[in-house]
Amino acid sequence: MTQASDTTMTADRPIPGPPLWLLAEVTYRCPLQCPYCSNPLDFADSQNELSTEEWVSVLRQGRALGAAQLGFSGGEPLVRPDLPELISEARHLGYYTNLITSGIGLNETKVEAFRDAGLDHIQVSFQASDPELNNAVAGSRKAFEQKLAMARAVKAAGYPMVLNFVIHRHNIHQMNDIIALCDQLGADYVELATCQYYGWAFHNREGLMPSASQLEAAEREVNLYRQRLADAGSAMKLIFVTPDYYEERPKACMNGWGSLFLTVAPDGTALPCHSARILPIEFPNTREMSLKSIWYDSPGFNHYRGDSWMPEPCRSCDEKGKDFGGCRCQAYLLTGNADNADPVCDKSVHHDRILAARRAADHATAGLEDLSYRNVRNSRLFFRG
Repeated sequence: MTQASDTTMTADRPIPGPPLWLLAEVTYRCPLQCPYCSNPLDFADSQNELSTEEWVSVLRQGRALGAAQLGFSGGEPLVRPDLPELISEARHLGYYTNLITSGIGLNETKVEAFRDAGLDHIQVSFQASDPELNNAVAGSRKAFEQKLAMARAVKAAGYPMVLNFVIHRHNIHQMNDIIALCDQLGADYVELATCQYYGWAFHNREGLMPSASQLEAAEREVNLYRQRLADAGSAMKLIFVTPDYYEERPKACMNGWGSLFLTVAPDGTALPCHSARILPIEFPNTREMSLKSIWYDSPGFNHYRGDSWMPEPCRSCDEKGKDFGGCRCQAYLLTGNADNADPVCDKSVHHDRILAARRAADHATAGLEDLSYRNVRNSRLFFRG
C-alpha cells in the first residue's frame, strides 16, 4: 500500500515526501468573536509569538524542505505589523503566498503594500450576506461594510477575488443571497464552508450544526445557482464543503497525517494540522528543533503515519489507504481516544455519536445569543445593545 503519490513505505511506516503546504499561523489575536473559530479555546494563554526573525527562519527552512505554498493565517494575521516583511521574504524564497483574512484592519494602502511585497492571493471571509447577522457573529458593528470595501479593494488591485463564508444553522438559509452578493462583487472563487467541528465550533456544535433538511436545501440552491451561472457564462466557481458529520465515510484528513501539510502555530509549535494541538501528543517546537528534524524525525509527526498504529476496524479495512482512518482530532473529540476510527465512518463502533448529533440538529433551538464567543466581552456588548 502507498499512502500518497509522493510517499514511499518502509516495513511499518511511510517515508514522507516534503511538506508541500506550509500554514503560518502568525498570531491567535483577532478583533472578531466568531463562535466557530478554529483557534484553541485557550488561545489567550498563547502569547509568546515568534519574532520576525524566527518566522523568517521558519519560512526559509520550510522552503528548503520543499514547501511551495504558504498561507498566512491566525487569528487575524493583519495584527502583525511585520506582515509585509514576511510576505517579501516569502516572495524572495519562491513561495506562492496566500493571505487568509477577515478584512478587518485591511485598507487600500495595505493591499497595495502586500501586492508590492509579492503577495499572490488574498481570501476575505464573511459571516453572512446581510449586515445585521454578519456583524452579530463577528462582534463588530462595522464589520460588514469593511469587508465589502476590502473585497472590492482586493479585486481592484488585480487579485483574484476569493471569498469565504462559514455556513451554519444561522446563515444556511441565506445561500441564494450569499451567492448573489458574491456575484455582485465579481468574485472568482467562493468557498461555502459548512462548519467543521473543532475548536470553538465543537464547543458550540449544538447551536451551529444545521439539520439534514437545511443542508439538503442549501445544496439544492447551490447546484441551481451553479447552473444559472453556467447559463450566464459566468466564470465564478462555487465550492460547497459538506460537514463531515453528514458523511458515511471519513475524509482523508489533510491528505494523511504528516503527508503534505505543516502548520506552525504562533508560539512555534509545529503541527500536522491546525487542530492537532488538542491531542494528548507532545509536538515539537521550531525554537528547539529544525523544521527538517520536526518533519522527518519527531515522534509527534510520525505518530499516525502509516497504518501500524491502526486498531480495528481500520486495520483490516480495504479503504485505509484512501482515508487513513479519518480525522484523528475528530476521533479524539468524539470518543476520547485519537487512535479510534473516525466516528464519521459507518464501520466505527462510535458512529452512533454522529447519528445522535444529527438527530439533535433536527431539533436544536439555540439562538445566536446562546452561543459561546471567543471574545466574550464583545458578544455581551453586542447582544445587550
